Amino acid sequence: METIPAKHILTRNKSTEWFGTDHTMNLYRGCSHGCIYCDSRSECYRDDDFDRVKEKENALELLRNELRRKVRPAFIAMGSMSDPYNPIEKKLELTRKALMLIHAYECGVAVCTKSDLILRDGDLYVDIGRRAPVICKLTVTTTNDALAAKIEPGAPSPTQRLRALEGLSRNGIFAGVVLMPVLPFLEDSIENVLAVVDAAAGAGARFVYPAFGMTLRDRQRAHYYRQLVQQFPGKKELYEKQYGDRYWCTSPRAKELWAAFSQRCRERGLLYEMRHIISAAKQPYGDTQLTFFDM
Repeated sequence: METIPAKHILTRNKSTEWFGTDHTMNLYRGCSHGCIYCDSRSECYRDDDFDRVKEKENALELLRNELRRKVRPAFIAMGSMSDPYNPIEKKLELTRKALMLIHAYECGVAVCTKSDLILRDGDLYVDIGRRAPVICKLTVTTTNDALAAKIEPGAPSPTQRLRALEGLSRNGIFAGVVLMPVLPFLEDSIENVLAVVDAAAGAGARFVYPAFGMTLRDRQRAHYYRQLVQQFPGKKELYEKQYGDRYWCTSPRAKELWAAFSQRCRERGLLYEMRHIISAAKQPYGDTQLTFFDM
């Protein structure tokens, strides 16, 4: 495990629009899940060896010092640039130890992962949730394990993730599914989207939050197109014709997908709008304690 220098661990968010969080934390750099679409491969993130996970030096000490200086509890996002539950986490337990600190300083946490290892820390999410908001997000963009193995080759299968979601939900943890990116021409069918919604509901999810499309830029686009040529012949040409060099690539079916998706979420009792998800996550703690989470 390579270590890289770090000056700080917490970064203040420009807004609280993304799941209500006001800070972001990445204990690792890089990711071994190998998702063919990952935006974090882009040049702007300056990680020339993204597929190899690196540990940030003195991460826990830095986190403790930064939490100690907070005037009021932070609501911390995890999983924005690297998955906090990459395989090496099973041995290093940086994420678990960070959650202990988050609990000790009465902060909230919103974690996003593609790994069922999150279930290991269910006890800590329960403890944190007694005093502050907790949002556990499992990324699931298809229920087809064979398709997922092609687009997310190093990640646990959707079946494993949904099983973890069920375990978290059973313990009363506020948990749900992030349905993004929905890859154009690969995952953007009504059948696929509704299958994810139904599977999430069956696993006890409180919410499903979608994005019907994906991003594409520089190194990310080059890598994605190479994978399309190898695994999905003919799809690269569809992307080039449809999107050119655009950054945000909305599914041509986005409108009909949203209509079917939102209707099914209402039928299954799932939240699917960001403001409602944030409100439900912070509701048990009262407006006076957490007014800084308001949008």
